[in-house]
Amino acid sequence: MTHSQTTGGSPAESDAHSLSVGPNGPLLLHDVHLVETLAHFNRENVPERRPHAKGAGAFGTFTVTHDVSQWTKAAVFAPGTETKTLLRFSTVAGELGSPDTWRDVRGFSLRFYTTQGNYDLVGNNTPIFFVRDPMKFPHFIRSQKRLPDSGLRDGDMQWDFWTLSPESAHQVTYLMGDRGLPKSWRTMNGYGSHTYQWVNAAGERFWVKYHFHTQQGMEHLSNEEAEKLAGSDAEYHRRDLFDAIKAGDYPKWTMSVQVMPYEEAKTYRFNPFDLTKVWPHADYPLHEVGVLELNENPTNFFAQIEQAAFAPSNIVPGIGFSPDKMLLGRVFGYADAHRARIGTNFHQLPVNQPLGVEGGIEQANQWMFDGNMAYHHTGDAPVYAPNSLGREYSEWQGEVAEGWESDGPMVRAAYTLRSDDDDFGQAGTLVREVLDDASRDRLVETLVGMGSGLQRPEVLERFFWYWKSVDETLGARVEEGVKSGRQGDDPVGA
Repeated sequence: MTHSQTTGGSPAESDAHSLSVGPNGPLLLHDVHLVETLAHFNRENVPERRPHAKGAGAFGTFTVTHDVSQWTKAAVFAPGTETKTLLRFSTVAGELGSPDTWRDVRGFSLRFYTTQGNYDLVGNNTPIFFVRDPMKFPHFIRSQKRLPDSGLRDGDMQWDFWTLSPESAHQVTYLMGDRGLPKSWRTMNGYGSHTYQWVNAAGERFWVKYHFHTQQGMEHLSNEEAEKLAGSDAEYHRRDLFDAIKAGDYPKWTMSVQVMPYEEAKTYRFNPFDLTKVWPHADYPLHEVGVLELNENPTNFFAQIEQAAFAPSNIVPGIGFSPDKMLLGRVFGYADAHRARIGTNFHQLPVNQPLGVEGGIEQANQWMFDGNMAYHHTGDAPVYAPNSLGREYSEWQGEVAEGWESDGPMVRAAYTLRSDDDDFGQAGTLVREVLDDASRDRLVETLVGMGSGLQRPEVLERFFWYWKSVDETLGARVEEGVKSGRQGDDPVGA
């Protein structure tokens, strides 16, 4: 029988019995295996993610089925290319122990292990988001977490933030509708949400948005089903994904992009970089790119999912950023969160290494050194550039391919409004033109339940104003439903 080992590699005498003075005597500090076991156990967890703490994922492949080389030179999207991927699903607000089926936006974070390096898309199951400026992002997340005194989640706090931030209306309408309760991760769409830039081999630039449409069909839970599952099977979505892949029922998504010519962004009726807005498909139709398939479960959840560090700063040639303020904030914020949560050299962990690059991280010529948990290194090679000792470095300068032009004074201001820009317009279109009667009825039912739980009169009044601003008829139905349920001695409904 093979013995277990200490971290130093020597045989561990026992994993069941500590070293003591006689069977009934005190334990001994020089029981190295006991001390090592307890010390490591005390450090077994890394801090959970602040948002998107609860989640799971799987590996898979992305196969390009259509030619999009007219828009991008990125190797990952070259015709016929197959690329290994990692996809993590999550909820935004819930902590690690929260139920999978709470009403929430679902994270859809996708990594392509491309031949040019890792490319990460950090998106959601909705094409938009609650805020458009990263300065407000921490405030938004705190409003969805817990009160400082009781440590409880609070509806008044959530709606206080949302109704004072009307740009949230579009996303909140999605959240309070059917998409806030997907039946499974396999039966929901994913979106890159942000606007990105694509550049082709000729140097021509385009703006793009990513869409991943489930091939399993969209399915959702009712409020009652979600509440029941939250109590009976808090890991319902994680179990569903793992069991499906284990059984060979591999979920698939069709990836498409909307493409906007570079110059059209300057005059388009909506600000194309505002994360609270969509591009109507009538203006910019979908172009199919390929198929994403999940076909490999993790063999160690902590190493491969909990330590997976997705970051929009992971970019490859042929793909660039845009003036989307939230995207530019996340380009810094995500990687820095991983440095704080996992460690300075989080990129050296196997799941975060650029697996598709020839030679991998061991042959990478990276100018980052030392720090906690540094494993891969460059030996005695020079640690500075420029140098005359033969280590390659770059001094290129010039106009970058994946860039854009900008000029003006330094300001702190919202986006300049376009002809059709406002906070409630697209949310109203979603209610009136996208949802059917049954979906609108379910939305009203959910909102009446939300409003009935509010305690602060000023928040409730803004709640009614918010939904009447989205759609007058919808708001009136919500107000009537809340006030009819409050008749009696509740002063908030007076």
